[in-house]
Amino acid sequence: MDPTPLRQSLIGLAVVAILATGVTLYRHQSTLNPPAPEASAQSVAPMESVPLVAQTGDTTLADFAAIAANSGPAVVNISTSHDPGPIEKEDEPAGPGYGDPFAPFFGPQSPPENEPPSQGMGSGFIVRPDGVILTNAHVVDGATEVTVKLADRREFTAKVVGADKLTDTAVLKIDAQNLPAVRVGSPADTRVGEWVLAIGSPFGFENTVTAGIVSAKSRSLPEEGYVPFIQTDVAVNPGNSGGPLLNTRGEVIGINSQIYSRTGGYQGLSFAIPIDVALNVEQQLLEKGRVSRGKLGIAVQDLTQSLAESFGLPNPNGALVGMVPPDGPGAKAGVQPGDVILELNGKPVRDSRELPPKVADLTPGSEAMLKVWRDKNALELKVLVAELEEKSAPPAEKDVEKADHGRLGLAVRPLTPDEQKSLQVQSGLMVEKASGPSAKAGIHKGDIVLAVNGQSITDAAQLLELSQRAGKHLALLIQRGSNTLFVPVQLD
Repeated sequence: MDPTPLRQSLIGLAVVAILATGVTLYRHQSTLNPPAPEASAQSVAPMESVPLVAQTGDTTLADFAAIAANSGPAVVNISTSHDPGPIEKEDEPAGPGYGDPFAPFFGPQSPPENEPPSQGMGSGFIVRPDGVILTNAHVVDGATEVTVKLADRREFTAKVVGADKLTDTAVLKIDAQNLPAVRVGSPADTRVGEWVLAIGSPFGFENTVTAGIVSAKSRSLPEEGYVPFIQTDVAVNPGNSGGPLLNTRGEVIGINSQIYSRTGGYQGLSFAIPIDVALNVEQQLLEKGRVSRGKLGIAVQDLTQSLAESFGLPNPNGALVGMVPPDGPGAKAGVQPGDVILELNGKPVRDSRELPPKVADLTPGSEAMLKVWRDKNALELKVLVAELEEKSAPPAEKDVEKADHGRLGLAVRPLTPDEQKSLQVQSGLMVEKASGPSAKAGIHKGDIVLAVNGQSITDAAQLLELSQRAGKHLALLIQRGSNTLFVPVQLD
């Protein structure tokens, strides 16, 4: 999924879309921002939470009507105005009314100096009785004016306290008191298969209620690595963005944020930001005006069964370190490419998707303990957590042609001094041609082979010897463009 937004006007509604290989990801414009777990007791008056159920014969069902009645008053509709700025004028031919067929009748018509403001719409919900509201960052992104309409039809001009694009969470504030606020639930205690309910303004239809089940948890979406999304099959459409996802106890467990769709509408794949993630952002924005996250200074990738066998691991659990930038916290702590991170602060790391949100939750300046697998042994490393800078666009990856030699199927040559300098490597071999096992594994002409099974490569003879001694699986560390990654190769 490619989260690049595409706005489309429909019933005065701005729809955000993302286009990736024929699949469109829509960020739904509805607002949902409950307070952080630690702050929830201060944000919302504690209320007793009990399952809302209805008895039908011998079957007990969730009482969606009661949930909607209890939580609906805290859900708001958000409309935004965006100033497109002045129109760029083209050079006009001389002469009054030139090119205007109505000029002889009405005189030349002057074009407007500015385009009319564009409109957007989304949803949100009140998390504090004094007017603090949560929604999606993309709902209010670039807005010059934000209007909040309550369930009782009152309208307020809202102030955007802050927005965090990495989690797509924004905090709004309106000048009002004694407002109905949502109750906050626990995403961690939510089980796959549970009933859930969404309230929002799909396509501008306010206070619309839809229901479904939790389809999966801790989903990692492309370019959204800091949010372990809750996946549901609740009908969520453009305009639902920022609205609450509620459990059968009437508690908010997430903020509806995105969908996968080929048509632009609901197709059974909806994604919500866990409420604890959003509350952490809310607390930081209210207290500091910004969000800080931890950083270890490493790049990780998935550990496949082939790679696990190459490193002597019994199963492919963990996050494989592919790159360690010099002078970063990971490098200073002794983390090396080829290490497999098994635990962070004593908690297991099952795959590479789990690590970024766990690291982001670390406090900059604190110490973190990593349990890593290296040379068929487990060891612990202490890392001083740095602060993650604002996310920037990744460097463009060089195009390489598809590309035969020895057991690996690689034809290589030594790097020239200029290449070593420009690539910032001290050793390695340039791939001139790849075929057989290497080509099947995805090695390309132009890749730089840096290591085999964790051992640095200095010449072609060493590469040939190591490949001949290897078993059925071999792990190549390659550099492609500015990135390094491990590639598992299955040998004949």
